[in-house]
Order: sequence, then C-alpha cells, then structure tokens
Amino acid sequence: MSDTVLKELRDGVLLLTLNRPESKNSFNKELWESFAAELDAARTDDDVTVVVVTGAGKDFSAGQDLKDYAVSGKAHSYRITERAVVDFDKPLVAAAKGVAVGGGATILFHSDVLYVGESLRMRLPFNSLGMAPEFASSYMLQMRIGPQLAAELLFTTEWIDADKALQTGIATRKFTDDELLPNAMAKAAEIAQLPLSSLLETKRCLKTAHRAGIEAALKIEREAMDRLAGGPASMEAMMAFMEKRKPDFRSLKKK
Repeated sequence: MSDTVLKELRDGVLLLTLNRPESKNSFNKELWESFAAELDAARTDDDVTVVVVTGAGKDFSAGQDLKDYAVSGKAHSYRITERAVVDFDKPLVAAAKGVAVGGGATILFHSDVLYVGESLRMRLPFNSLGMAPEFASSYMLQMRIGPQLAAELLFTTEWIDADKALQTGIATRKFTDDELLPNAMAKAAEIAQLPLSSLLETKRCLKTAHRAGIEAALKIEREAMDRLAGGPASMEAMMAFMEKRKPDFRSLKKK
C-alpha cells in the first residue's frame, strides 16, 4: 500500500494514519484510494478487530486537496472511500485534532467512537464551495446531533471547535492533543479484547436501522454533486481559491 497511509497492527488494533502532513493530510486521488484499500483489507483480516484512524502531524485532514482536484479534475475518487467507510463492519475509533474539514470531517461522522484534541477546528464548507454535502453527512450529522443543529452547521459552514463538537454530540470525548491518541488506542485495545463475532453483530445492530437513510443520502448527495460540479458557483469558488480571494456568489444570483 502507499505510504500516504501508515499502518501499525498491535494486538488486534490497526492504527491507520493519514500521512500527508505537509498538506494537512488533505486527500488527493492516491490518499482517497489508499485509505479505502486499507479499510477494505482490514474488513477481511481476522487479525484486525478494531481500527483507529488519525492524522500525521498537527491535523486530521483538510479534506479534498483542491490543488490536486484543479490539476487532475478527478471529482469522484472520494466515492471509493465513501463506500469503504460506509461498509466497514468492525469497530472504528477516530482520533482527530487540528483541522478536520470537508471530507476530513464527514469521514469522522462514521466513526463509532470519536475522540478529539483540544486544537480541533472542524468545518463543513460545502456551500462555500458551491457544492453539496458528501459521505452521507446530510443524514449522519442529523442522526448524531438533530436536524436543526445539523442544518445550522451545514448552511453556515461555520467553524466547530472541540468544545462545540463535544457539546453537540459530534465527539465522544475531548483530550489534550498529547493525550488524544494514547487514549484512543487504549479504548481500542479495551474493545479488541472482546470477541470479534460479538462486536460485528453489535455494530450490525447499531447500524442496520440507519442503513436506508445512509444509502438514500449517498444517492441524493451524489446527484446534487453531479449537478453542481463545474457550475457557476463551484467555478467561482475554485477561481477564488486559485486567485487567493474571497468568492463573490452574490453576482451569480438570478436577476
């Protein structure tokens, strides 16, 4: 597998580390596909009971690498990872600090246990990019924190700090950045002592009631993304990013 994802297996706990710290672990095509491949491999590996995912350096992930997207035009690599994350049937623990934006945030909504560091800065920027939500986040966020709070966070694209993530129910617990990964690994090790067969059935019990909602959200989000990608708003957002200026969406409004 690519070194864009580091892996370490210890007593049934597989630690996967997103490893592009120079770009805040933003997802290019290689990282999307490598992370998906590691999750798929972990599903069928009997030596893996629990997966912990974190980011190298100071951040979890800045989401889609817009520079890579602008050059390659690869709009749908993240969909491979969407499916791998949604279908992952073993306990998934996430440890996130620093920046967690876009896909770097919505992946976290699928973790069974989410621990955050005090430096967390999460954002769902889709409207500011002229795009729609992804990773079934339009359902997962409502399921976690309720429809009104979810709507506010998605509509406004505001920043979410560690305290707000904990207060709203996005996160399970908050730690100092130094304590974050050790605590996540300790919890994963505790879970890994239990029988995998029981853990698989427990996760199936927890997730089955939400499966239809997740699949419906994936479908409508993908249709929305396909309609909006390359449209006036997304192109204005991309140009503003490349030109290092604030996008002007008001000028795009229909008269």
